[in-house]
Amino acid sequence: MTALRRLWLVGCGNMAGAMLDGWIAAGAVDPAQVFVVNRQDRALPAGVRQGRAFPDGPLPDAVMLGMKPFQIDEIAAAHGERIAGVPLLISILAGVEEATLARKFDAGAVVRAMPNLPVAIGKGVVGLASNSADAEQRKAVDTLMAPLGLVEWVEERLFDVVAAVAGSGPGFVYRFIDALADAGTAMGFAPEQAQRLAVATVEGSGLLAAAADVPPSVLADRVASPRGSTREGYAVLDKDDALKTLIRETIAAAVRRNGEMAAEARG
Repeated sequence: MTALRRLWLVGCGNMAGAMLDGWIAAGAVDPAQVFVVNRQDRALPAGVRQGRAFPDGPLPDAVMLGMKPFQIDEIAAAHGERIAGVPLLISILAGVEEATLARKFDAGAVVRAMPNLPVAIGKGVVGLASNSADAEQRKAVDTLMAPLGLVEWVEERLFDVVAAVAGSGPGFVYRFIDALADAGTAMGFAPEQAQRLAVATVEGSGLLAAAADVPPSVLADRVASPRGSTREGYAVLDKDDALKTLIRETIAAAVRRNGEMAAEARG
């Protein structure tokens, strides 16, 4: 399995759709080799076929589950028999463990994937985990995911953490951008101008951090001069580890919910 050329998708919402857009834009998949099963027709890239059931004929190289986690039993009942024996099952269902997927679907191997929304522009993160995929299958999944951004394999016991940090992370960053803009508005900027400043600041800071050969903590120190205004801001963020505590509690809450969804999926 050197490449995943034929791909079937169950569901193609925001995340699966972003992945599909990214693959097609990068030339990683041929739209004519993709089939999407969904409840109703939706706007898909040109050439991608769709329907309520998978077509007759040979199985594809891989099937990706992209529906909501709570729909897993419904999907297994509706499509499990048709996709039985597929060489590779890829799941982007948050909180649904590999053992649960293997029990509900008959596949040669199961790979869990946790992408985040920036995969649509090739700047995302895709966390991967599998106890059943062999080296060749892992390489094929690596090749498929590479155009989407950073690809990281993790142990499944850490998958809820990668889901919280990378999967949910963009949402937390967007909340920070909104809060930064809100602070600017409170100090007198028009809301639209404050938002432009906040978005551009986070964009540039992220690009610089990605290109730097030092950790973000060093970059933060370079921003702040002794007894300057940035140091005064740090004093608020660092008091009683306020920022670190807030983020740790935020991530812990997301991890906890992923664990609850895993228990719900196990039934």
